[in-house]
Amino acid sequence: MTTTSSSPARRQTWQKDAVLHALGKAQGFVSAQQLHKQLTQYGSVIGLATVYRTLNSLVADGLADSLVNAGESLFRDCSKDHHHHLICNVCGVVVEIEAEQAEAWAAKVAKDHGFTDVSHTIDIFGLCSSCSK
Repeated sequence: MTTTSSSPARRQTWQKDAVLHALGKAQGFVSAQQLHKQLTQYGSVIGLATVYRTLNSLVADGLADSLVNAGESLFRDCSKDHHHHLICNVCGVVVEIEAEQAEAWAAKVAKDHGFTDVSHTIDIFGLCSSCSK
């Protein structure tokens, strides 16, 4: 008997392992260029295009978050539980926040409209206390 899967399993490669490890060590959101620089400083021969492809694959797999800030794509490890962020528009500091009321609201709106298997992302942008001074 043959079974098929609706989505093919993604191959685990050394490049994916390296990018995921470096992303996990990064503080907050980082660009592909920053991650590439970090990887090559530690002796990796990974190419910048591979870093971009791998980051986009990690986002698609739910293992990384991405956002666009000032026209640049930034990425962050998101292999942990579901969470939300406060993000400073000036310095880029990221704070993970609890959003129980938002979670309840999202679930209610989805249910009220007959939606199932829903997901959402909440990122709140502004100025952190240091940049507000």
